[in-house]
Amino acid sequence: MKPANTDFSSINYQNTNLPNSTLLKLYRGMLKPRLIEEKMLILLRQGKVSKWFSGIGQEAISIGVTMAMQEDEYILPMHRNLGVFTAREIPLYRLFSQWQGKANGFTKGRDRSFHFGTQEYKIVGMISHLGPQLGVADGIALAHKLKNENKLTAVFTGEGGTSEGDFHEALNIASVWDLPVLFCVENNGYGLSTPTTEQYRCKNIMDRGIGYGMEAYQIDGNNILEVFTKVSEIAESVRENPRPVLLEFITFRMRGHEEASGTKYVPEDLMKEWAAKDPLSNFKAFLIENNILSEEVNKGYIKDIKAEINENLQLAFDEEVIVSSESEELNDVYQKFEYQHFEENKEVENIRFIDAIAEGLKQSMQQHDDLVLMGQDIADYGGVFKITENSLADFGKDRVRNTPICESGIVAAAMGLSIKGIKSMVEMQFADFVSSGFNPVVNYLAKVHYRWNQQADVVIRMPCGAGVGAGPFHSQTNEAWFTKTPGLKVVYPAFPKDAKGLLNTAFNDPNPVLFFEHKALYRSIRQEVPTNYYTIPFGKAAFIQEGHEVTIVAYGAAVHWAMEALLEFPDLSVDLIDLRTLQPLDIDTVFTSVKKTGRVLIINEDSIFGSIASDIAAQVAEECFEYLDAPIKRLGSMETPIPFTQNLENQYLPKNRINEKLKELITY
Repeated sequence: MKPANTDFSSINYQNTNLPNSTLLKLYRGMLKPRLIEEKMLILLRQGKVSKWFSGIGQEAISIGVTMAMQEDEYILPMHRNLGVFTAREIPLYRLFSQWQGKANGFTKGRDRSFHFGTQEYKIVGMISHLGPQLGVADGIALAHKLKNENKLTAVFTGEGGTSEGDFHEALNIASVWDLPVLFCVENNGYGLSTPTTEQYRCKNIMDRGIGYGMEAYQIDGNNILEVFTKVSEIAESVRENPRPVLLEFITFRMRGHEEASGTKYVPEDLMKEWAAKDPLSNFKAFLIENNILSEEVNKGYIKDIKAEINENLQLAFDEEVIVSSESEELNDVYQKFEYQHFEENKEVENIRFIDAIAEGLKQSMQQHDDLVLMGQDIADYGGVFKITENSLADFGKDRVRNTPICESGIVAAAMGLSIKGIKSMVEMQFADFVSSGFNPVVNYLAKVHYRWNQQADVVIRMPCGAGVGAGPFHSQTNEAWFTKTPGLKVVYPAFPKDAKGLLNTAFNDPNPVLFFEHKALYRSIRQEVPTNYYTIPFGKAAFIQEGHEVTIVAYGAAVHWAMEALLEFPDLSVDLIDLRTLQPLDIDTVFTSVKKTGRVLIINEDSIFGSIASDIAAQVAEECFEYLDAPIKRLGSMETPIPFTQNLENQYLPKNRINEKLKELITY
């Protein structure tokens, strides 16, 4: 008999010819996250969990999609997709521990709720910025194609997330590269309190797929049979014929964005309408009506699931609170890197800085047979600086990939490749353009190992610097944006030999590395460079010359400016230190030198406020104060954007002020 007050006719359950065992599995799959959520809401009121994002009323989407996927296919869920985690059968005590910040969770208490990933269960959790995970899905799917695996990736977002640029970048990349991605949009009516009428003007989100040349479908997100059967059919097709598909699931958010938000902004009639479309109660009624489920069996399901919840909750409650040492916290910021030294041979060639970069790229591509290069115009054209001019012919279009103009999406895709164990390089056409990809660099690549022990094996090449009359948008040296961010390594060579050896090391390091290449050095500096594959360790500065009266600290083009300036001081005994890497920073070499000389000038091309020079000066003041015979001197560019014309650029740069600053220092 149909239960009272339940109108499952509002959901059209078509005859799918699915066996009863599958129908019951789908029902039990939805029941489990519902019962967990109801328990979590109680614990939230008791202060035993700190926050909760409810997916009540949306269980059919998570369960239907996950059950349509193969166990070794990656899913990138959001914070309302508890069913993804339960359907992948993650032990509940581990989920409960995660939500309480306990050790058996997945982030060692470093991140909350569903902000985690697990390679074991092929789940990659969200970050609060939402958008980058769409690009990460692209990268995972690209890895499937490169490895010739007939697999797909599913990634979730909400209708609000489709307003982010990352959504559009990810769809465009997936379409251009024919990537096997299911873009699952849960259109649940509201982005926090913003209704869809204020979020977009197209009639349906699925219509956006048309603009990207991809298939798109609208699915009743509260109908578990429609979700499961349609996604299963589409998934099987995508495995055989790799391509992206946009899926818009129509559903509703029955509770607040998170519990503190409430739902007062939702009209009462709308809440009642969607309450009548509850996916769990309607499907239960359908199963009972068709003699597939009995009340007795249902009560058994509830009893068993509640017992599992309570048992696993107790395990989580009984866990000790996490205690972590300062050294453990610091050590987990980076993936451990066992540096392997490759010695230089005696055969050398006199080449330019730019040639050394090109050689390093080529030899690293040979050293790492899965290394993928990505960037705008890097394939047939060879890049705007022609560094990858012959790479396409040498390594093929799978490994040397032109990208659309979408820095954020490509950096995120590089993260996805790393999740699948593939190294990649992203070339920023100019370092200035990294601002368009800033979010995934500092919020995804930098934090992912600390959060859930996932390496970000990505090198981002950054052609940078002034001196070539390129103006405010092609001349920045923005290394200080990234040295401030724990989890990133920053390399900035000044000489061809160092550039090649350090670039090779960057590709061996499993951590994200930003590799700065000064454009003004590309074709102006030559050096004898070993012809073989060799490496130079990070975190070791180089002495360009050694003395005992003054220490000069510099990196990049500033090293050459200092060398030129010192020609005017032939009798001055100087320690000239080329830092080479900024993160890790060889500050001990600086300290040792300053304690010997008692005077220090720190030069960088960046403006001084918030610069590397300022940070080194502060550390020298703390560590070497009693050894100083003169104030610490810093020198950088003017506190203006970088101008275009040569006379203004010359005035902007500190190059012509080094002699004056040095005289101030030695005559103090």
